[in-house]
Amino acid sequence: MVDKVFTDSRLAALYDSFSPEDARDDFRLYLPLVMAASSVLDVGCGTGALLRKARAGGHSGRLCGVDPAPGMLEVARTQDDIEWVLGDANALCGRDDRFDLVVMTGHAFQVLVGDDELRSTLAVIAATLTDTGRFVFETRNPGAREWETWHQRYSGEVPDETGAVVRCVCHVTEPIDGDLVSFTHTFTSDPWPQAEISHSTLRFLDAPTVATFLSAAGLVVAEQFGNWDRSPLTATSPEIITVACRG
Repeated sequence: MVDKVFTDSRLAALYDSFSPEDARDDFRLYLPLVMAASSVLDVGCGTGALLRKARAGGHSGRLCGVDPAPGMLEVARTQDDIEWVLGDANALCGRDDRFDLVVMTGHAFQVLVGDDELRSTLAVIAATLTDTGRFVFETRNPGAREWETWHQRYSGEVPDETGAVVRCVCHVTEPIDGDLVSFTHTFTSDPWPQAEISHSTLRFLDAPTVATFLSAAGLVVAEQFGNWDRSPLTATSPEIITVACRG
């Protein structure tokens, strides 16, 4: 189910305010990859910030973003020279599309909390890759236990389009349920009649488990990094950044 917060374009628009492009370290890695690929699919594209930035930077090939949140895509569709698809990866089934690069940014990979959902998504992604295509994504390294700082990292305030201040408070549900971390974002603003609350659960997989799921989809790990500067993956690296290709 798509969270109510992200079906509302007003609230979805705040996503880019709380995560502005100039503060997104992941774009340092992803954007050059996108610019070098003739056709790109962004699964879980959100507001389409990465693809919109690529087009603005001169990418002249095919760019396609897919996301299950109507509010997010309403924001993305303000740029109409990019293809936007409403739905999850399964919305691409039967389209016979092939892409040189498939990405999942913004830790969208972690939204796939069930084994069946993860397997079906990876199967679709594998089927959309060209023979020499690459699938690049990241998942937070469970060894870093980053969720312990989310109450500070993901709480803050920004102005909305009217200039009113919108506050966000992040709260992680304790205790942690195995490899699943559940949390809420509570958004408030003085002009609003009530708070808006986003409920989310993310899955934290380690590198060997990621490799096992990829293998089942016919994909292999070509490279892995522990951070956006392409530093080696270690037990306490903040990220597990994976470049996968056909086996």
